[in-house]
This record gives sequence, C-alpha cells and structure tokens, in this order.
Amino acid sequence: MSFKNPEYLYFLLLLLPMIFWYVWELRKSDASMQISSTKIFKDSPKTARMKLRHLPFILRLLAIVFLVFAIAHPQSSSNWRTESKEGIDIMMALDISGTMQIEDLRPTRLDAAKTVAVEFIQSRPNDNIGLVVFAGESFTQCPLTTDHAVLINLFSGLNYGIISDGTAIGLGLANAVNRIKDGKAKSKVIILLTDGSNNQGDIAPITAAEIAKTYGVRVYAIGVGSHGTVKMPIQTPFGVRYQEIKSEFDEKTLQDIADMTGGQYFRATNTAKLRSIYQEIDQLEKTKISVQEYSNKRELYFVFALLALVFFLIEVFLRNSWLRTLP
Repeated sequence: MSFKNPEYLYFLLLLLPMIFWYVWELRKSDASMQISSTKIFKDSPKTARMKLRHLPFILRLLAIVFLVFAIAHPQSSSNWRTESKEGIDIMMALDISGTMQIEDLRPTRLDAAKTVAVEFIQSRPNDNIGLVVFAGESFTQCPLTTDHAVLINLFSGLNYGIISDGTAIGLGLANAVNRIKDGKAKSKVIILLTDGSNNQGDIAPITAAEIAKTYGVRVYAIGVGSHGTVKMPIQTPFGVRYQEIKSEFDEKTLQDIADMTGGQYFRATNTAKLRSIYQEIDQLEKTKISVQEYSNKRELYFVFALLALVFFLIEVFLRNSWLRTLP
C-alpha cells in the first residue's frame, strides 16, 4: 500500500498533545476522600466498566488515525514486470607504453584512459568485460567477467613500466581476440586504445584484425593524443624533465582495423573528447532489453474513512451510555 499524499500523515503528530492532555485531565479529575486505610479495597474486584473506562478515548484516537489515513489518499497497486537482458562481450585493449605518460590529456593519457574506461564499465552492468594491456609485449590483466568491482580494482594497478616499453598493437589486439573469441554472447567487441604506431611484436596489426574478423569481433579503435608538438616526461637523476616530441601515430592502420572488422575509428585529442567517444560506443552497443509491464492502482481511502466513522460512532455511543461519566 502507498499514499498519494503522504505529507498529510504529519497530522498524526497531533495525537501526542491529545494523549498528554487526556492523561493530565485524568489525574485532575480523580475523586479523593480521606480514609484511615486502603487495605479493604486492595482485593476488591474491578468491574468491566472500570477496566474499559479508557476505551472511548482509544476509539477517538483510532478514528483520527484512520481519518488521517483517508485524507492521505491510500492506494494499493498490483503490478508485474518481465524483463529479459542480453549482455555482450567487451574486451578492452589498453596501451600502457611510455608515451601514455604525456600530459596533453589530464592528468596523463594513461590516467585519463583509465578513468573514462572505468566510467564506461560502470555504465554496462549486464556485460562481460575483460582487459588486455600491451606495450612492448602483451598480457591479460583480467579475463571476461561480470564482476566489475574486481575489474575496476585491477585498473588502479595499471602503470607504465610493469612490462617492457614499446607499442605492440598487433600483439595486444591478437591477445584480446584470443580472450573473446570463445565467448557465448552473440555480440563481441574490442575497444583498442593506443597513442602510437606498431613497433614491437611478431603479429602485424592488420593480421590481428583479420583474425578478429574471422571470429566476428568488431573493433573500435581509439587513437589518443593531441596534434603537433607535445612534452614527453622523462625520468632523470635530477628528477622529471620534459622533452618535446611530435605527437603522431599510424592513424591509417587503426582506421583499416576498424573498417575491416565493422567497427569505427575515433581520435581523442583531450579527455572530454575521449569521454564522448566512450559514450558514443555505449550507444552503438546498447544491451538488448525486452520489458513487459502492467500496473493497476486501487483507491482505499473509502475503507479508511468508513473505519474512522465506525470508531467515532462507537465512541460516541459508549461515552453517552454504558461508559458515561458524571462530572
């Protein structure tokens, strides 16, 4: 049961001063007389009228309670809902090479990629999502899982230097395909994020894309980095120094990978653009949901109003008949 106007239930607080007033008046109205001892009254039986002398006041309180309930407009609802969901398999292939430390995306390219990826994962509760990382080599950080809390926690441990430096795009993509190809979902997607050109690994990016196409895996490729000259942080014995380098990578290869597998290629030059790219991918890969819903509400205020009237009439009858008290 629910109330259409629940704010009227605050009127029930008025019962507190009523109860206080009743107890106060009861104490004042008690008759008294002086006798030497009350022992003779100790074992005297109490009549039904004595036991029920507070009943009219209780009935009045109940009448007020049900009247307030009626004013608050109670309703009962009966509804049913059937829902079927079909998640998809998503493997994220993330570049963690040295150039991902560049700060044209704030605070760094890698940190921005991690933050936006976590937001994307949190928006896809029904999907199996996994993570592959690559630099000079590649390894699986997390296989496909619906336990997104574990996956998000693993993102926090990703930093530059945990594997040898370089950019093995083909190896990272092939590793992701290997992890997703046997998934049971009808739709399989890889989100490949990098800021460089392939310069490591035994597998060419196009070869890995052909493998993905064979298994019906779509690849959304994201190239990260602003155009022109950027400052690359380099650790030296005297602390971090910045070296100017030209921000460029093999966009054509990433475009070919996306076209070959039926995906899309995106370029993220700042964190806001990267976030909008993930939002666009989220819209392109919406989970299928079939919902049937029925709802029926029934008004109950008449029942409570009737109960309030019944309790009020009983109270008036008893107060003026059997439980009548003389001043």
